[in-house]
Amino acid sequence: MSDGFDRAPEQTRPLRAPSSSQDKIPQQNSESAMAKPQVVVAPVLMSKLSVNAPEFYPSGYSSNYTESYEDGCEDYPTLSEYVQDFLNHLTEQPGSFETEIEQFAETLNGWVATDDALQELVELIYQQATSIPNFSYMGARLCNYLSHHLTISPQSGNFRQLLLQRCRTEYEGKDQAAKGDEVTRKRFHAFVLFLGELYLNLEIKGTNGQVTRADILQVGLRELLNALFSNPMDDNLICAVKLLKLTGSVLEDAWKEKGKTDMQEIIQRIENVVLDANCSRDVKQMLLKLVELRSSNWGRVHATSTYREATPENDPNYFMNEPTFYTSDGVPFTAADPDTWMILMMRWTQR
Repeated sequence: MSDGFDRAPEQTRPLRAPSSSQDKIPQQNSESAMAKPQVVVAPVLMSKLSVNAPEFYPSGYSSNYTESYEDGCEDYPTLSEYVQDFLNHLTEQPGSFETEIEQFAETLNGWVATDDALQELVELIYQQATSIPNFSYMGARLCNYLSHHLTISPQSGNFRQLLLQRCRTEYEGKDQAAKGDEVTRKRFHAFVLFLGELYLNLEIKGTNGQVTRADILQVGLRELLNALFSNPMDDNLICAVKLLKLTGSVLEDAWKEKGKTDMQEIIQRIENVVLDANCSRDVKQMLLKLVELRSSNWGRVHATSTYREATPENDPNYFMNEPTFYTSDGVPFTAADPDTWMILMMRWTQR
């Protein structure tokens, strides 16, 4: 360590008595008056610190979350406490997901051994993902990882199956929730957005190794949008806009592959809401902006498949970066002005 605690203390220089101190020293004879002044030596303090002392960490510090639950701890947490602590940890430090998720899954594989334990795990993650707004994306990523790495598969279903069953329970009350009180609608909106994140992040591997999305979630999102637009209150419409911004491009691509026109039907419904519903002006603006976003292919830019050299005939911006020249009369012209260019060239050649 380089702080001042591990350096040996410097020896204090001898302190010589001042010249005026001879008045305080008794003079026995003339020879003693010529004696050397007394020297006072300060005591040297010896440090008790050792270079072999263990490294110091502040109270409560842990370089890795899972180290808190290594063997040797006297007080072991319950499964619920361990999982909830980890969820809170991810909420506060989402960047630790990549480095700590593997150890978390290994711990669960040695702990979750019954149907009840697996059900409890699913419920804890679901509640965190739908009660903490910023955790819906992280919760979906966590669900995807555990669905592929938890080894327990009881008769009641594996992790992914139990998760989808839990979502279905909430989904079945969509119509009542969309028209419920403010607290009910807020909880419903959190569920809708979490389901959207699940649709984007939950990967299902086929028998041939191909990775697909859960079609059941695609159908569920379509019905959830119907429930939101059927009850055009401001917060319901705002939730629908958020969901479509999140999943609209992926949903439309999936529907087009199946020859469906669901997205066009949704856009038509949005336009009807803007015309007829008694929603606020700001929400109507949000809906119109969403229609505009969809018309621009959800903001996606596709590169041209074949390269063609830019020419004045095929690129309207060909002359945009050309320099500007001026005639002798101060009239500006560029290469886009062929007549002026030819006249000037003829003048130069005649000189």
